[in-house]
Amino acid sequence: MSQVEANGTPDLSTALEIELRDAAGETRRLKDFRGRNVVVYFYPMDDTPGCTVEGKEFRDSIEQFQALDCVVVGVSTDSVERHRAFAEKHALPFILLADEGGKLASAFGVLNGKYAARSTFVLDSELRVRRAFHEVTPRGHAAQVLNFMRTLVESHRMIGG
Repeated sequence: MSQVEANGTPDLSTALEIELRDAAGETRRLKDFRGRNVVVYFYPMDDTPGCTVEGKEFRDSIEQFQALDCVVVGVSTDSVERHRAFAEKHALPFILLADEGGKLASAFGVLNGKYAARSTFVLDSELRVRRAFHEVTPRGHAAQVLNFMRTLVESHRMIGG
């Protein structure tokens, strides 16, 4: 069961500690990205039409995300092996986490049966949720997230961060 704060954003205290393997088999935790902005995008299944469009658009924008000191992390309930094949087939240069038990999706409140609902969370460098996107349309979504990330980084700079 997810923990959701009064403002509707998930309580990430548990989510930050969850250990999942990426497409290379390396164990990762979201808390390891503290100090960097993070885009966590959940999607239902590797190599399906919508998920492929979304992944390719994040791929095509990865340098712009990196210029904003932003890590992109894709998450689905697929296995490490499926993630590896998906990443190789489409040259996806970012982290894909295998959330086979749905723990991370559940912690973010986006587990829908045995699949993650298509949702994206933008976390700042202190790993606080700054924006949640739900019921995402895959085409154009990476650009929408990138625009928000630019605004977030610029506002942080303006206030002297």
